[in-house]
Amino acid sequence: MSIMEKLLADSNFGALKAHSVVKAKITEIRDDKFVIVDINGKSEGFIPQSEFPDMAEVQVGGEIEVYLERLENKDGTPTVSYDRAQQIRKWESIEANCQEGSVVQGRVKAVVKGGLIVSVGVDAFMPSSQIDVNPPKSLEPYVGQTFDFKIIKINKDKKNLVVSRRELIEEQRGESRRKLLEEVKPGVVRRGVVKNITDYGAFVDLDGLDGLLHVTDMSWGRIGHPSEVVKVGEEITVMVVEVDRERERVSLGLKQTQPNPWEGIEKRYPAGQKVKGKVVNLVAYGAFVEIEGGVEGLVHVSELSWTKRIQKPSDILKVGQEVETVILNVNKDEQKISLGVRQLEANPWEKVRHNYPVGARVRGKVRNLTNYGAFVELEDGIDGMVHVSDMSWTRRINNPAEVMKKGDEVEAIVLDVDVDQQRISLGVKQTQTDPWSEIDRKFRIGDLVTGKVSKIANFGAFVELSDEIDGLVHVSQLAEQRVENVKDVVKVSQEVTARVIKIDKEDRRIGLSIKAANYDADRLQAEISSYERIRGPSTSGAPASSGSGSSSSSSSSGDFNSLGDLLDKAGN
Repeated sequence: MSIMEKLLADSNFGALKAHSVVKAKITEIRDDKFVIVDINGKSEGFIPQSEFPDMAEVQVGGEIEVYLERLENKDGTPTVSYDRAQQIRKWESIEANCQEGSVVQGRVKAVVKGGLIVSVGVDAFMPSSQIDVNPPKSLEPYVGQTFDFKIIKINKDKKNLVVSRRELIEEQRGESRRKLLEEVKPGVVRRGVVKNITDYGAFVDLDGLDGLLHVTDMSWGRIGHPSEVVKVGEEITVMVVEVDRERERVSLGLKQTQPNPWEGIEKRYPAGQKVKGKVVNLVAYGAFVEIEGGVEGLVHVSELSWTKRIQKPSDILKVGQEVETVILNVNKDEQKISLGVRQLEANPWEKVRHNYPVGARVRGKVRNLTNYGAFVELEDGIDGMVHVSDMSWTRRINNPAEVMKKGDEVEAIVLDVDVDQQRISLGVKQTQTDPWSEIDRKFRIGDLVTGKVSKIANFGAFVELSDEIDGLVHVSQLAEQRVENVKDVVKVSQEVTARVIKIDKEDRRIGLSIKAANYDADRLQAEISSYERIRGPSTSGAPASSGSGSSSSSSSSGDFNSLGDLLDKAGN
């Protein structure tokens, strides 16, 4: 037997296999670089000292396990690794003792794409989403730190291990949340960290229990957005306002930890007191003015001026402007204060009754027209209203635009003054004598009159007489023969001659007859009598002359009860 064969027979070299864990003896620690080990093979192996966590524990003569990767490398020495052997043994321990859901302790080794490498005896991967409840912006601060981790996935074939720190935190927070829900009560004050901000408020972390701090509970004053009051990550003191244990919801308040400025508000701001404040908001109906921190009052648009017609507050005010106001009313329960600006000056309407007594004749310019009348400006900010019924004694006016327009200067009589409602009633027709008061001197039954047709209706024609008095020629009084269509006989603006056959002073109406214009006295009297039998008696005097004669036929189409009915229809 040769020397080599004897050596091989005496050694364990033939039993060594690559890719296995073998025992080794430390023979030398060389130059702070390598640990030399004897695996009972042909030659010794070299292990970098960096593979040993603590070199103080490495002693010459000590026994360790190493991973034999290759029996010989190009230098003729075996390739061995202490770290790989530890990894294998630890994997065996994990496979034997751990399962998905187990909790292990580990140290973060390095940052890799998508997460961190964590040493839990073996290298495990922790995705970024599993690091914390809120994914961190940077992973570097975690390197070197030791935490507890939950195993969420084990792949024995590929020797892959995935761990999570977030799941443990969530479980801990869940337990803390349940405990807090049992403890917290409305009125309790706690510290918390602002976790998230929305348009309607902020979520505050109360050591595992999230509470909603609504924007309305952040400040006694006006807030545009929650970010004006709190910042993410800020620690704040809040009060528990409401607890819903079934839904695990807690409502919080920040303003409740501060004095309520509305306490004693009536004593600080009695009605009539002048106060200065800052305009904080403008709306269509008024301006909100902050008179102290957390206390705002509303100046309604109607309280901005006694005389100016202000359409919107922004015409005279702007946000941030300092203004002086007067306290009008305080409602502590609803936390509302009514303010006024015009009350800083004397009310010009208090002089209106003296300046514009009932019966006074005034002049003014038409400022505006409505369906029911015209507004006449008597002085700056003081208007009077002329109703359509007070525009003419004789004409039925449906719209004021029929007789006047904006900018016209008119003369009127003051009919009524209501200072409380700031209203002055005016009349234009009252500047003239009512022609119907002297109707007996102007017209008598039987008179022959001339006028122009002003309006045509299906039952007759209206004729304008003197003093703008209209008379009605009923269709039965247009001609001797039966008339089917009034327009076949007369036209608007046509001048006609007719007889007065009826005067109704009570209803202010005159009945005319064109067909009787050329009747002699007897026929006229007969026609009048026939008309009165059908239409009702006149309230004016008898005809100028009378006599005997045959009566003309009074048949007509579209018979009516009274002349007043006809005028009503014509007016409509």
